[in-house]
Amino acid sequence: MSSEAVAPPQPEKAVPHRTFRLPREIGILGALGLMLLILAVFIPQFRDLQNITNITRNFSFVGIVAMGMTLVILTGGIDLSVGSVWGMTAVVVAFLLTHGWSIPAAIFVSLLAAAGIGLINGLCITRLKMSPFVPTLATLSIARSFALIVTHGRPISIFGDEYQPFLWLGGGDIFGIPNPFIIFCLIAFFFWILLSRTVWGRYVYAVGGNERTARLTGLRVDRLKIIVYILSAIVAGIAGIVQYSYLSSVTADLGTGEELAVIAATVIGGANLAGGEGTVLGTVIGAIILEVLRNGLLLFGIDPYWQGVFVGAVIILAVSIDYFRKLIRSE
Repeated sequence: MSSEAVAPPQPEKAVPHRTFRLPREIGILGALGLMLLILAVFIPQFRDLQNITNITRNFSFVGIVAMGMTLVILTGGIDLSVGSVWGMTAVVVAFLLTHGWSIPAAIFVSLLAAAGIGLINGLCITRLKMSPFVPTLATLSIARSFALIVTHGRPISIFGDEYQPFLWLGGGDIFGIPNPFIIFCLIAFFFWILLSRTVWGRYVYAVGGNERTARLTGLRVDRLKIIVYILSAIVAGIAGIVQYSYLSSVTADLGTGEELAVIAATVIGGANLAGGEGTVLGTVIGAIILEVLRNGLLLFGIDPYWQGVFVGAVIILAVSIDYFRKLIRSE
């Protein structure tokens, strides 16, 4: 009798917990695979190497910012300012470069400006106890207005040999792989290590899972949240700099509305807006799904104005599937 009581429990309880995240990521990966198969079969242009290169480059910008948004959403927050920070940082680096600053100095100062926006968001949320929606909406407006003030509503372009190293950052490639995609992969790998291989990453999940319990266990929740919002702003700034170096010209409206695409990529990837659930891999797949969907709609000849309808439908579908998956598992 004693051998029957001791043998079964422990191993069997570990199995469902270890496979908790696997079905979600397999599910969205399967959805992506199905999309790729349909587009490859019915649209020959989709398989074109140039089109694939464009897809990898285009989703990289949203994907970079979505890494920071994943952290924010994991803590139960939201950052509506990322699109404006994206544009503001590009404008700042453009302004500095055209006023004689060196490339490293211009990039450093522009990222410092982005980090400043993240710091404001974090302090308002932790010190003033504001809902994340309020300060990030405010800094969305502030950053966008600052970009308009600097540019006076006109584009800032750069040409000439002295700017070639900067232009290579977003417009070049290594062995045919676009630099924006390489930068995205490096940032995604960094965030994957941060979330899945460090104690700090476990703290992020703990805060999102139950902030009250996290505080009671002694976690410095406020400091963690401030760092999260700073990181979110910095990666938004990196996306702006890389995209500007690809375009070689920037206007104040760069990144407008992209916060919605970033949030969509994160949610499609399985992140829970209530906090505590989400992975870097899921967000990567979500960002790819968004760009493949956009690209496929264009190749099908569907009016671009309908893109938002399809993206919204995909978000609802992804969240619904995740809801029913949890419901079935709980039963």
